[in-house]
Amino acid sequence: MSDSCQDPSPVEIEAANKLFSLDCQFVKGVVSSDELPPPDRPEVAFAGRSNVGKSSLLNAVTGRRSIARTSNTPGRTREINYFDVASLVYLVDLPGYGYARASKSLVRKWTSLVYDYLRGRSNLRRAFLLIDSRRGIMDADKAVMEMLDVAAVSYQVVMTKADKLRADAVVDAERSIYNQLKPHIAAHPEILVTSSEKHVGIESVRVEIASFVEAKDP
Repeated sequence: MSDSCQDPSPVEIEAANKLFSLDCQFVKGVVSSDELPPPDRPEVAFAGRSNVGKSSLLNAVTGRRSIARTSNTPGRTREINYFDVASLVYLVDLPGYGYARASKSLVRKWTSLVYDYLRGRSNLRRAFLLIDSRRGIMDADKAVMEMLDVAAVSYQVVMTKADKLRADAVVDAERSIYNQLKPHIAAHPEILVTSSEKHVGIESVRVEIASFVEAKDP
C-alpha cells in the first residue's frame, strides 16, 4: 500500500505474459542443500503456510493447470521444488509451514533446509511470502519473516484467496499487513493482492518475476 505503488504498464504486462508463454518445466525436488541446482539464473521463491494456495498460484502464474500439484491436505509439499521457465528463471516452491499436525522433527528439518537455502543462494532475487487474505499474518508467518530478515532476503507479501472476501475487507486486510511489515528490514513495501481462481493480480506477479529476468544482464 505504499504511495509509490503503481499498476504494471501494458508494455510490462505484455513482456511478462510473453515470458510465461514460453516453455515451463518441473526440474527436480530437493531434500538437502547439496542437491540444489547450480545458481546459473535468477530465481524467485514462493513461501507460505500449508494450504495458503501456493500450488494454485504457481499454476496460475505459469498458465499451466497442474505444473504444481494442488491438494486439500496441508503439509503435502515436503521438499524444495524447482521449476524452470525457458532457461531464464527458476521458480522455487518451498515446503509449506505452520501445519499444526507436523511433527517437531519435520519442523526442524524444514527450518534447517529452508534457512540453508535462503542464506546460501546468491541468485535468489526475491521470496514471495503468501498470506491468506482471510487470516492475515499469523505467528508462523512472523517466524518466517524474521528468518528472511536475518538472511537478508528481499521478500514481498502476496495476498491469496482475495475473492473470498468483500472488497472493503480486502482493503482492510491489506492495510493491516502493510502496517505489520514496516519494522521488517527485508520486506518489500508493495503488497500483491491475488486470486488464483478469479485470475486477479496474476499479471502483477508475472511482471515482478519478469523484472528480474530483464535485469540479470548489465
